[in-house]
Amino acid sequence: MNILSLTYEYPPIGGGGAAVASALNAKLAALGHRVRTVTSAMKGLATLETIDGVEVHRASCWRRHRHYTTALELATTLIPAYRLAARLIETERPDVIHVHFAFPSGIIAWRLSRRFNIPYVLTAHGSDIPGYNPDRFKLSHKLAAPLWRRIVQGAARVTSPSQFLAQMLRKQLDVPVYIVRNGYNKATRQDRTRRKLVLVVARLFPRKGVQHFLQAISGLTSDWEYLIVGDGPYMEPLREQARTLASPAKFVGFIQQQDLIGLYEEASIFVFPSIQENFPMVLLEAMDAGCAVVTTDAEGCEEVIGDSGIVIEKSNSLEIRRALTQLMGNETLRNQLSAQSKARVRGFRWSRIAAHYTEIFQAAVEGRAARLPNIGGVQFAEADWTAPAEDVA
Repeated sequence: MNILSLTYEYPPIGGGGAAVASALNAKLAALGHRVRTVTSAMKGLATLETIDGVEVHRASCWRRHRHYTTALELATTLIPAYRLAARLIETERPDVIHVHFAFPSGIIAWRLSRRFNIPYVLTAHGSDIPGYNPDRFKLSHKLAAPLWRRIVQGAARVTSPSQFLAQMLRKQLDVPVYIVRNGYNKATRQDRTRRKLVLVVARLFPRKGVQHFLQAISGLTSDWEYLIVGDGPYMEPLREQARTLASPAKFVGFIQQQDLIGLYEEASIFVFPSIQENFPMVLLEAMDAGCAVVTTDAEGCEEVIGDSGIVIEKSNSLEIRRALTQLMGNETLRNQLSAQSKARVRGFRWSRIAAHYTEIFQAAVEGRAARLPNIGGVQFAEADWTAPAEDVA
């Protein structure tokens, strides 16, 4: 199959959604599909290169930061990316367009589909759904609501990585949604020694809940180390809060993925205190490394972690503190949760996720329903969490 992938973020630009697009495209290419991606350019990146068998075409735009962006910056990618994608369609004629994010990439897919009569499959990631991220995009979502509805309704198929996001979308539009979990590639182990380290990894926005983690560890005396990895516009307020609380936490900013893998292996406990999530990839990374995980009852977090970690009430510093105290004093429990996390993460391997997407793409091209279970108008690609035999390792 000839697939054109559209996403405004693609590694090394962006966060979890970009990583998902990259990993899925690489797996599809490995399965023999022809995959081209149109994404945003940035200083220092090649305008055309092949990554893991995927042709990556970068369209000019205005973007200041690699790991977060603004609505105004997003708008600058529309015309250059549309023109670049149109040229590729004219020369290569893909079977299907796979677009990540309804905004801004969905605008391009909608226009291209109407112009060239090619179906597009839309994968929602969170911030592109009105109501999901009101602290950043409330006004943008309100102004663009009519166009957003056209983009979603115009898609041949719509997918979501979580039931939570699918339900949020369906409250606004009565469209079928296929739930296809984000996949995860098993990391190459670095054989680091586990130590008394509590790790937090997040893009630093208020909804990530790091402020509650800082409150939780205030005055917590122990021989444990607390590291916060990540960058974002909330960095300085968090640093100021840490100074005020005399917090033992250390901010290390953004670090490269290979270095992050090493920290996951060293960490005995991973805390993800997010208040609202769609499908947090950092949880899969921590689970794969065997961390004992503490996360919140934010819907996407619960769907990922299941019963393999400690789930606490969101925005509750006291519960974070209690969970940390419990784990720091109980090595047996840490080891138990570590084993459960490693077992559960196997169900997210890209080999099965890419197969689900292939079926959805083929169904979109043929104009039929994908052969996946249908439960109350929502199609679930994941009926269970049992790993395929080839993924058990």
